[in-house]
Amino acid sequence: MPTPTAPPPTPPDGASAAAASAPSAPKAVNASVSVMRSRPWIAFAFLLPALLLLSALVIYPILYSVFRSTFDASGTSFIGFGNYVEVFTDDDILTAFKNNIIWVIVVPSVCTALGLIFAVLTERVRWGTAFKLIIFMPMAISMLAAGIIFRLVYEQDPQQGVANAVWVGVHDSFTESSAWPGARPRPNSDLAKSGKGDYTTKSAVSASGPANLALVGVPPKEAAGAAPAKTAKPGKAGEVTGTVWLDFAPGGAGKPDVVDKKEKALAGIKVEAVKGGKVVGKAETAKDGTFSLPSKADGAKLRLPASNFAAPYNGIDWLGSTLVTPSIIGSYVWMWAGFAMVLIAAGLAGVPRELLEAARVDGANEWQVFRKITVPVLAPVLGVVVVTLMINVLKIFDLVYIIAPSASQSEANVLALQLYLSSFGAGSNQGIGSAIAVILLLLVLPVMVVNIRRLRREARR
Repeated sequence: MPTPTAPPPTPPDGASAAAASAPSAPKAVNASVSVMRSRPWIAFAFLLPALLLLSALVIYPILYSVFRSTFDASGTSFIGFGNYVEVFTDDDILTAFKNNIIWVIVVPSVCTALGLIFAVLTERVRWGTAFKLIIFMPMAISMLAAGIIFRLVYEQDPQQGVANAVWVGVHDSFTESSAWPGARPRPNSDLAKSGKGDYTTKSAVSASGPANLALVGVPPKEAAGAAPAKTAKPGKAGEVTGTVWLDFAPGGAGKPDVVDKKEKALAGIKVEAVKGGKVVGKAETAKDGTFSLPSKADGAKLRLPASNFAAPYNGIDWLGSTLVTPSIIGSYVWMWAGFAMVLIAAGLAGVPRELLEAARVDGANEWQVFRKITVPVLAPVLGVVVVTLMINVLKIFDLVYIIAPSASQSEANVLALQLYLSSFGAGSNQGIGSAIAVILLLLVLPVMVVNIRRLRREARR
């Protein structure tokens, strides 16, 4: 039979009261909070250098710009909002506003789209890291160097500009170039200008004798490799024959409109026989400059089409008033698409692979996985890229200033460039320049506020 246990001894009433009245253990106090509350001057002393630097480099320039924007060019007369009125009525500044809107809409969209495509595709490429390095490499180049590079790329002369060299090569692959650009008949010769650059004989030709069509205007060095010209023989079956040649001999020897021994043939010239307004025969000159037309050409006039003499295709005027802004935007995208790719690739590395595999198992194809899973998951990262690029392009200055030639700089103008030109260019007016600076600040502030709110939402998660 178990023995009952004795209850614990009850402490006397005095001991109980003493225990109840004993003080509890002190709670841990945050030392840093205690120091901040008791000695705030220590925190202020640590923050003072940063506050002074921030005030000198940020706050003071902003306040002074606002103040200076209310004065005239000399800075002595207060004019209130006069500079702001001029900003919104000046044609050059309004063009800068329009171009900045184009930049803000186009550049972040294109860079983000390209960065997303590159980041997704390089995950499936064996040499993806090397590809990313190549795409990101332009970020290591300064804006000044990139501007100089693309100024050469967009050079109008195909012998110097890469863009036009490629474009002209493609164009000439599908379009036949002229045989002898710049060639023309002698003044008062039988050939006269007709139509749009064509040359037609004044008199009709006959099969009884060769038709000699003399031309000049070809530099001797261009005709140096041509074969000697020969006088055409009469046709055997009523054909009309003739010669087209360069009627010029070194040293001035030879007679006009006569084929001399030292004169060069013009090969590849198209010749048409026109009778009653219709073309009745066509031919092309041989290496010795001779040609032969069918018997129908007897009694017709001979025409040399303008295509024989048209100037060679010289490409596109990339830096002209029409294309200068898209061309500069292209150079900026070349630099910053790599930046977007790296950020998006970092976000893509954090996407759960189980989520993607589950979607594929459920029957989603790659496009559906990309559109409905990858892009929504990467939305915060895409937002970071877009906002960063928007802030950056609002301040774009270097590329426009370096790439745009003086003839088309007004068409490529942006606010940051106009700020510089107004403040330090010809007829400098720092009042207007300060007003543009304040407007730029006001344009950047909403984007910064959106970015800060987004960062706070991310921090709460």
